[in-house]
Amino acid sequence: MDVSKILAELKAEREQIEEAILSLERLARGRGKGRGRPPAWMAEVTLPKKRGRPPGSKNKVRAATGNPDSTNANTTAIAS
Repeated sequence: MDVSKILAELKAEREQIEEAILSLERLARGRGKGRGRPPAWMAEVTLPKKRGRPPGSKNKVRAATGNPDSTNANTTAIAS
């Protein structure tokens, strides 16, 4: 391998390591209350949004508890 190519690769790797160190230092410094809007450098990383209703919304399945309003209670009474 050519020495200049090795040096270029090592310099690129060093830049990546320095960026990783800076971002970890920012995260360590920012561990305060955690309230409010995140800074712009944290907002650059976007996670895919979840679709659909959140867990605990109106699409829960009702349990058969003997409640006459429950649809499962009526079906268990007929089956027995």
